[in-house]
Amino acid sequence: MTNGASTVHVVDDDPSFRLATGELLGVCGYKVLLHETAKQLLEGSLVDGPGCILLDVKMPGLSGPQLQDRLSRRGCKLPIVFISAHGDIPTTVRAMKLGAEDFLTKPVCKERLLEAIESALGRYEAMQQQEKQISDLRSLLTLLTPRECEVFALLVRGKPHKQIAYELDISERTVKLHRHQVVQKLKVRSLAELAVIADRLGMLAPGCDDAKRMTDIPANARPPASDTIRYS
Repeated sequence: MTNGASTVHVVDDDPSFRLATGELLGVCGYKVLLHETAKQLLEGSLVDGPGCILLDVKMPGLSGPQLQDRLSRRGCKLPIVFISAHGDIPTTVRAMKLGAEDFLTKPVCKERLLEAIESALGRYEAMQQQEKQISDLRSLLTLLTPRECEVFALLVRGKPHKQIAYELDISERTVKLHRHQVVQKLKVRSLAELAVIADRLGMLAPGCDDAKRMTDIPANARPPASDTIRYS
C-alpha cells in the first residue's frame, strides 16, 4: 500500500503528542489530519479512500470508546488503533471486541506505531476487496430469473434434483435446465463454486431465509420468470 494514498486521523487532546505524531507520520509519507476532540472528527468529513484512525481513550467530551461506538453506528469502516496512557484491561477488551485494530500504550516506539497503522490499512484494503467481490456477485445474481434463484438456493443447500423438482412442482428435466442457466450466468463450473458464492453472500448461515434473500433483488433488475430455457 502506498503511504501517500492513505490518510491517518489522529484524535488526541494532548497537543504535544498530537503534533509530534502528525509530524512523524507526515515524514513517513502518510496524509495526516489532526483532531483535538472526538467532536471535531465527527463534525468534519471523513476522507474517502484508504485510511485509519489513531484514537486516544480519555478526552474531554466524547471518550475514545464512545467515538468508536458513534462511528460504528454511522457505518464508518475506517479501522481504529487506540493509543493511550490510561489503558486498562476492561477498556482494551471492549475496544477489541468492537473491532479495534490494536490498542497501544503510551509511550509507544515508532516501529510499533507504524506496524499497527500498516496493519490497520491492510485490513481496510482487505475489507474493500471483499465488499467489491460481494458487490460483483450480487450483480451476477440480478441475471437470474426468480425460478433460477429458487433452484440456486436449493442446489447450494445440497438438495438433489428430484427433491428440488418436488418442492418447486416442476420436472427434473426443468431443474437440470435451470441449473445449467444458473451455472452459466454465475460464471462457475461446479456446484462447489456455487456453494462458495452462496457462502460469501451469507446464504448458508443458520436460519438464513434463502428464498427471501434471493427475492430481495429488485424485480426490474431481473428477467421475467420462466420454466422454459432458451440457449443462446
